[in-house]
Amino acid sequence: MASTSVKDDGSRIPKGQKVATDFPVPQPLAKHGPARIISMVNQKGGVGKTTSTINLGSALAGYGRKVLLVDFDPQGALSVGLGIPVYQLEKTLRHVLVGEQIPARDVLVKTQVANLDLLPSNIELSAAELELVSEVGREHVLKSALRPLIDEYDYIIIDCQPSLGLLTVNALAASEGCVVPLETEYFALRGLALLTQTIEKIKGRINPDLKIIGILPTMYDPRTVHGREVLERVEEAFGDKVFETVIARTVKFPETTAAGSPITEYAPNSSASKAYKRLAREVIAKLS
Repeated sequence: MASTSVKDDGSRIPKGQKVATDFPVPQPLAKHGPARIISMVNQKGGVGKTTSTINLGSALAGYGRKVLLVDFDPQGALSVGLGIPVYQLEKTLRHVLVGEQIPARDVLVKTQVANLDLLPSNIELSAAELELVSEVGREHVLKSALRPLIDEYDYIIIDCQPSLGLLTVNALAASEGCVVPLETEYFALRGLALLTQTIEKIKGRINPDLKIIGILPTMYDPRTVHGREVLERVEEAFGDKVFETVIARTVKFPETTAAGSPITEYAPNSSASKAYKRLAREVIAKLS
């Protein structure tokens, strides 16, 4: 089996191609909206969902796109990773979904990154999942909450919790597509079949427009045979559903979390920053 080559900018050469695809820098937009809604989803934790949400969102914003990130995980890691003091907020996404059901616009937070906004969450969102059970049309509550914001953004990216519960179903029901971050190790690969089955069920029963935009290899270590073999197996199993961009493991990601800043801002010239900028260009190309 030939070894897959990944360059410093995260590019790989897919099987059957002689060179990596050159995704061009996108042109400026004359106007914004309507938003493409994307869920970042995997029922396994620790695969880079939140890191990828923050940095893909920041990279898209850097290309002049207006981006809204939705923290849909009760751990609130997305909000914390953007430097938002979530436990000091009076209103969060939970108050949009249940109870008062205030407009999403009223809990929007501007981040330190231009063109990048956030709907924040904290541990209170875990109670919302229980409260949603008794709601009419419970699978579509998030979709209804986001509807008034669609025309103001180019991309809305939802960071899902590591489970396939009602919150994740809401995210997938609201999305036109999902990105699946996949740690390049065997245990992560084993759970991918269950996730794809769940996505197909939601497509068949709730959201016929839902599709997998791409599977994103993350935490890749090119120095190990294990990492290279898993990446090759993912490529063989899912073909062109796998992003050409690969996110390598780096010690800088924990640093960016502590700093409350995306790596595209914290270390703009790093290989990880270049990889997420390349991913942003690839996402724009896929959804054009």
